[in-house]
Amino acid sequence: MSDPPSRVYVCKNEGPETPKSDACKAAVAAGGTQAFYDWNEVSLLEAGGRHRQLIPDGQLCSAGRAKYRGLDLPRADWPAKRMSSGAQTITYHASAPHSASNFEFYITRDGWSPTQPLRWSDLVHIQTFNRQNPTTFTKWTINIPPRTGRHILYSIWQRVVGSAEAFYTCSDVDFGGTTTPPTDPPTDPPTDPPTDPPTDPPSGTWTAGTAYSAGQQVTYNGATYKCLQPHTALAGWEPANTAALWQKV
Repeated sequence: MSDPPSRVYVCKNEGPETPKSDACKAAVAAGGTQAFYDWNEVSLLEAGGRHRQLIPDGQLCSAGRAKYRGLDLPRADWPAKRMSSGAQTITYHASAPHSASNFEFYITRDGWSPTQPLRWSDLVHIQTFNRQNPTTFTKWTINIPPRTGRHILYSIWQRVVGSAEAFYTCSDVDFGGTTTPPTDPPTDPPTDPPTDPPTDPPSGTWTAGTAYSAGQQVTYNGATYKCLQPHTALAGWEPANTAALWQKV
């Protein structure tokens, strides 16, 4: 997707060797530069419509491929295009157009948080265009539902004739306002403060599926690492492999 630009398209345009945004710097640190030279290969060769069976939650932007794992980083500072609800024109850049293809477009649900891994259940279907014959730059008009704050526009390009290959994109968009409505402040006065001082963040062995906060320390393969940014750990994001998330101490 070139408009609104997908994460891989943004980082490719910033330059794989010298990215400008903090999010692209973190993505390069997590997965290396080659992913952004191969920006048009966020795909699965044998998808055949089995997207949800093949791509785990938390890895939708990378299509479940370790090479592109930097695209899955849950951050609130990915470069985002300002967007509003209603009819919007989007553009897809196909470096190798394939005829008779299906294109599906989704947006994240109300209340979705950009600091949490993207799950299939977070996506709301907008529109599907079947049997399309894309050119190098193809435009569609889709009807965007009302949203506030940051969201992801997600696309699936499924080839139909001659191949089961599918391509996937995550485009960050911003509708303004806050993503999650603020809660009302408490009306009752606060209770007495605890008598015991707060303890340090718990330490232990790094485990996939655990939510970690900045500054928290874990052990992995006999070494100790400090968390650099809050996230929920996923397989493939081990401390030794993701310098954007963990620092060896």
